Amino acid sequence: MSADARAAPSPMDSLNDLTIEQLSNIEITSVSKRAERLADAPASVFIITGEDIRRSGVTSLPDALRLAPNLQVAQTKSSGYSITARGFNSSSANKLLVLIDGRSVYTPLFSGVFWDVQNVVLEDVERIEVISGPGGTLWGTNAVNGVINVITRSAKDTQGVMVAAGGGNRETGAAARYGGKLGDHGSFRVYGKYFDRDHTAKENGGAVDDGWYMGQTGFRADWAHADDQIMLQGNAYRGAEAQPLPGVISISTVKLAFSEIPLSGANLTSSWTHRLEGGASLTLQAYYDRTERTVPPTFAEKLDIADVQFQHSLQPLGAHALVWGAGHRYSRDRLDNSQAFAFLPARLNQKWSSLFGQDEISLHQDVRLTIGARIERNDYTGNEFLPSARLAWKFAPDHLLWTAASRAVRSPSRFDHDPYVPAKPPFLLAGGPDVRSELANVFEIGYRGQPVKDFSYSVTAFYAAYDHLRTQEIAPSRTFFLFSSLMEGKENGVEMWGAYQATSIWRLSGGLMGLRERLRLKDGSNDATAVSGAGRDPAQTWMLRSTLDLPRQSEFDVMVRRVSALSAPAVPSYTAVDARIGWKPRPDLELSLTGQNLFGGHAEFSSVSTRSELKRSVFFKILSRF
Repeated sequence: MSADARAAPSPMDSLNDLTIEQLSNIEITSVSKRAERLADAPASVFIITGEDIRRSGVTSLPDALRLAPNLQVAQTKSSGYSITARGFNSSSANKLLVLIDGRSVYTPLFSGVFWDVQNVVLEDVERIEVISGPGGTLWGTNAVNGVINVITRSAKDTQGVMVAAGGGNRETGAAARYGGKLGDHGSFRVYGKYFDRDHTAKENGGAVDDGWYMGQTGFRADWAHADDQIMLQGNAYRGAEAQPLPGVISISTVKLAFSEIPLSGANLTSSWTHRLEGGASLTLQAYYDRTERTVPPTFAEKLDIADVQFQHSLQPLGAHALVWGAGHRYSRDRLDNSQAFAFLPARLNQKWSSLFGQDEISLHQDVRLTIGARIERNDYTGNEFLPSARLAWKFAPDHLLWTAASRAVRSPSRFDHDPYVPAKPPFLLAGGPDVRSELANVFEIGYRGQPVKDFSYSVTAFYAAYDHLRTQEIAPSRTFFLFSSLMEGKENGVEMWGAYQATSIWRLSGGLMGLRERLRLKDGSNDATAVSGAGRDPAQTWMLRSTLDLPRQSEFDVMVRRVSALSAPAVPSYTAVDARIGWKPRPDLELSLTGQNLFGGHAEFSSVSTRSELKRSVFFKILSRF
């Protein structure tokens, strides 16, 4: 293979201008915390490129994640999404680690992600690396079933002015960005965006009061000189979302004011990378994140998180390539509780410390063994040990066979340990003083290859054994409930995807996933709903995408998704068809029309009495660069 063929493609290249081989050579960093070709990564990893996002016509990060066949994305309301990998989906899914330019967006309130405030400018996303499977050794606790790493473009790749605006029957929005130079070695960009998404409706046509609007602004600056690279990035946002029942209380025709959930926050991220001799490097990253959320009449939270991470990639020594690092995170959580529900204590400071090391050993020219471990300490359960081992065999130039064994944990959150109902005794729910970390032992085997020039595919089979899953138990006194860890389970499944370049202007891609979960209560549990409540996942999902370049700088893209039925509560299976037509009358001007759920609406999550029906929608967008 030539050096040119192995080069990573420019982030601004057209999807259909890249060959299947060039897509396999995209450099990623999430699997081993160092740059490596996608074709060489011993993990179940799918890449959503910026061009994928553009040609899908989506307007939000959660909708962009639907492009990854190894994720389960379910929309619960206008602003609400439940997203997971390999099962255990819920409205508070908590086994998936999500990063945006290195900043973890996990909240210690429930160990999950508030997707309604993750509003990146999609035009600035370079790629999204989606790993299904554990990543605890490199990324820490809560990276149990997967890691999502959203990587935006460097400021030097977003120079000039970009203006985008659009609207439809579901949503309106606009974004503007300006990029320029900072001296001889630096670049910057500043941006602002706003959107307003309409209310949804139930299957019977009844309105769901869940509209959503938000404004956001921010900047990014990058410097590169000699052996040093520096990045500084900041964002601030403010908005609100309407709250359907039971958050809304109506008396006659008067709706009480707490029907709206105010949201606001700001964050600042910085990183410095210094290249050393012989391929070694040092990286230092720090970020601060402030979020405010008021959910009347339940609680209001002000959360501050400060995080610092250090990593040292050593110069290769013989057959060994060693990387190690350490990190510390500190949070300051302040809650205003209601009389009916409370997190106690209302004011809590927490800290997490970690140390990890990983060694990639070349056993043979075509065989690599990667072993590593992390020790991470949290305030609830103390030290957690997270080892992993991966073996990769490149038995032919374009064929990789790999296998892995990993241990991952989800450490308790405030929602596991600190909730009380009501706020003062006598309690009906008295927290979870004995809750343990949820444990997963995971085994995987996978293949990634390109058997012919125009076709590539990946397939992974996995088995996982879970222990100490959360349950809600009746206390020995029989007078109140408390959270415990008396459920265990096993799951196995397969996930696969591929891409085929049918002609020079037409590409087909698709994927499917099958999942089987078997959960059971341990001796001593009396939680009658834990098993059904935890297994809310489709047994099969599949998707198929077609991207077609038409004459006169036009594009036509179609995606079909099939999701099998859910249980507890029951949600019917559905098939969704989305399509986009795009036209570039000039190189600096793009017009597009996107339709979603073209063949009718469907529900994706929750019980029939409260869930939203996602109706047919259209969105027209105009984008100009100058």
